[in-house]
Amino acid sequence: MTTPDSPIGPGLGEGLPGSVPRRPRGTPAPQYVLTEDTPVYVISVAAELSGLHPQTLRQYDRLGLVSPDRTAGRGRRYSARDIQQLREVQRLSQDEGINLAGIKRIIELENQVAALQSRVAELADALDGAATAIQQREAAVHASYRRDLVPYQQVQQSSALVVWRPKR
Repeated sequence: MTTPDSPIGPGLGEGLPGSVPRRPRGTPAPQYVLTEDTPVYVISVAAELSGLHPQTLRQYDRLGLVSPDRTAGRGRRYSARDIQQLREVQRLSQDEGINLAGIKRIIELENQVAALQSRVAELADALDGAATAIQQREAAVHASYRRDLVPYQQVQQSSALVVWRPKR
């Protein structure tokens, strides 16, 4: 195997337009993070994966049921989450007999519930943080007490009578 700086020139395919340069040994590979929200599938692949016709996917996009990301050339790119949602729309339509307007409302309500659950979790975290801060402040106040003070102790009740007479 040759390297680009070897005396006999680059290896097979190296230095050609579109080829990926080789990494030196010991350097980490670039990290590409693909999540279920990463738009990677063109409409034909998404249609095949979801079991629907591409025209159905276009109609669902027009109705706002599933909204894929767009490329610079306005081509649709579907994510794994979009494909799962396409399958769910098809299931609700075929198996449950729900019309597309009803499915759209169901999706909107599910999205609203998810957003509210996220907000509740966010507020719970903020509440936990505030409670921790209060406990830390309380501990700091208790730590700042002077140690030479004698704590108050309850005096036992006695039956002794004290008479007070003001000075004249």
